[in-house]
Amino acid sequence: MRFTFWEDFLALVFPKTCASCKRSLFDFEKTLCKACIGRLPITNYHLQPQNNDLVTKIMGLTKPGLVMSFLRFTKKGVSQQLLHLLKYKNKPEIGLELGSLYGHLLLNHGFKDYWDVIVAVPLHPQKMRRRGYNQSEQFARGISEAMNIPFEQLLHRSIYTETQTKKSRIERIQNVAAVFEVAKSRHATSGLCVLLVDDVMTTGATLVACANTLHQSGVAQVDMAVIAAGRY
Repeated sequence: MRFTFWEDFLALVFPKTCASCKRSLFDFEKTLCKACIGRLPITNYHLQPQNNDLVTKIMGLTKPGLVMSFLRFTKKGVSQQLLHLLKYKNKPEIGLELGSLYGHLLLNHGFKDYWDVIVAVPLHPQKMRRRGYNQSEQFARGISEAMNIPFEQLLHRSIYTETQTKKSRIERIQNVAAVFEVAKSRHATSGLCVLLVDDVMTTGATLVACANTLHQSGVAQVDMAVIAAGRY
């Protein structure tokens, strides 16, 4: 497809660049260039979604389902760079592209029609207004579009909590234990199979709190997927 004259002019004056390496993008590239996509530290959690160290983190805290991470988190690595841009540098398109990449990966490994709905860990409205978007929702919407599974925001964050970064594992669990509730607009959740999506997994406290809220509403199965997980 050819650009219009105006699009050609804008592309010349304001060329689209890769969010990671800053190289100019080709027409067929969206947010990341093919070279940077090829360097993504993709994990193999989707090959053992019931038997991995992420499952171990939540064992005994919620009803365990499949637990997966798209990328391996490494400090000063590509995954940390992309997460920083996504969360703090107004780059929601990174979440969409990572979600699309992961959605196609899951499709290629037998997860077609596996879930009824995809749900993102919600931000508190105050934080949502400040950031302008929910980075986890961007990732979830990318997966949703790639897999043709509806995205629906089943959860609402009713209590504002400060960052969990400096809290211990027990403090994190206590901090978010009762901050989520099922959205009032959703009346029927019984029997659903849900893919719950977040940006990162450290202790798993936030995902556990969300999963328990969903189970209490009648959801049959809650599986989890995050952009990145690893040692922080």
